[in-house]
Amino acid sequence: MSSSQTSPTFYQSLVAGGLAGTSVDLLFYPIDTIKTRLQSSQGFVRAGGFSGIYKGVGSVVVGSAPGAAVFFCTYDTLKRTLPFSSDFAPVTHMVSASVGEVAACLIRVPTEVIKTRMQTSTYGDLTRSSLAGAKRVLADEGIRGFYRGFGTTIMREIPFTSLQFPLYELLKSKLSKALGNRTLHAYEAAVCGSFSGGVAAALTTPLDVLKTRVMLDMRDPSKQSMPSIPARLQQIYATEGMRALFAGVVPRTLWISAGGAVFLGVYEWAVHSLMRA
Repeated sequence: MSSSQTSPTFYQSLVAGGLAGTSVDLLFYPIDTIKTRLQSSQGFVRAGGFSGIYKGVGSVVVGSAPGAAVFFCTYDTLKRTLPFSSDFAPVTHMVSASVGEVAACLIRVPTEVIKTRMQTSTYGDLTRSSLAGAKRVLADEGIRGFYRGFGTTIMREIPFTSLQFPLYELLKSKLSKALGNRTLHAYEAAVCGSFSGGVAAALTTPLDVLKTRVMLDMRDPSKQSMPSIPARLQQIYATEGMRALFAGVVPRTLWISAGGAVFLGVYEWAVHSLMRA
């Protein structure tokens, strides 16, 4: 779909976004598990190695569709309504994507907390399902526990989407013009999504490492002072070196590059199909 074409309706964004989010998260879940274990402070092997790479997938099944649906509904609505001229299209895409991510994180972060802890066997054999993990979080930390790492997730997602979506929209526009201003096929949009996602993923890996560490930090913030975000970054760098800040960069980049192709390709395909219906 070229950028000049009619934008999808709220309903179309809702359905297409939910389908896209579920598709990519289920398809690439094993790579996400490996990436998370590489970033864990306990080390890859102790976090589970290559075994049980679908642990915690239940939380993704629950959270993927609504999280992605909320993102695309917000993103597409703001793209239509923000009062910026076409000369400031990148600003429109950055603001729309950033607000969309904040809205989506209200749904995504609780499932991410459960998923991350299940992937790294944080609770050992005490929790064998995502539901059991959720009950453990609630019992130990209350509702606030589900939003541990919310701030660092936002810190990761806003730079990520501010890079990915303006680049994605730019590549789609350039490719559409190169092909005679025609509507892009879903697979062509998928290529744009793959490249833009890979670039954004590689550049924001340190923020992803930070998010993972915060979500895996089991200390009670009401009983002891927690390190600030800069202090956490400095501590990781001082004790583990620069490599730790880019732990999992290869699987993260491959996962999001391939995932970006599926995520945005499926989204464009679903939108096209719904518009023709």
